[in-house]
Amino acid sequence: MIKQFNANKARLKRHMRLRNRLGGTQERPRLSVFRSGNQIYAQVIDDITGHTLAAASSLDESLKGFKPAPRAVPTKKVEESAEIGEVEVATQAAPTKKGAKAEKPSAKAQPRSGGRPTQTKTVLPAAKKGEKKTPVEALAAISSNHKVALAREVGKLVAQRAKEKGIEQVVFDRGGYPYHGRVAALAEGAREVGLKF
Repeated sequence: MIKQFNANKARLKRHMRLRNRLGGTQERPRLSVFRSGNQIYAQVIDDITGHTLAAASSLDESLKGFKPAPRAVPTKKVEESAEIGEVEVATQAAPTKKGAKAEKPSAKAQPRSGGRPTQTKTVLPAAKKGEKKTPVEALAAISSNHKVALAREVGKLVAQRAKEKGIEQVVFDRGGYPYHGRVAALAEGAREVGLKF
């Protein structure tokens, strides 16, 4: 019998592995995230007493009719790169069609005394790594997405409610979801308000 992959069971297994290490206390409760297809929910939980101290979701009344801010299109200057580096192409081209003649070798690729033509190496420009992006900059590409922007607002809302209860630090429980997209946006929204984790 073929086993069917169940994504939710796999997520729950990951979540239980995380929960073996994570636990919320009175001083540092757990910020738990659940996301469905359309909504996202966040709770600040004290696991010792089993109480939810603060909660927010994308269904809150304060977030009804939420529209993300229009994304400003950055204007990039097109730089003509004259210093890319020269690329030398092999002197003998392979025939493309049956019966097609190959190009004649140039003066550089004249045969030596052995009769075999020398080929020049292809020299490519060195790869340049860009600067490492901050988490906020990494989310900038998808920040105009409605669900991602709404998740960020939910993170801000749950952080405000937690700060009102006197909670400064939390343990982040991603719920078995990968830390990107909506889950990362919620975390960054909570950090913006001042929640530390």
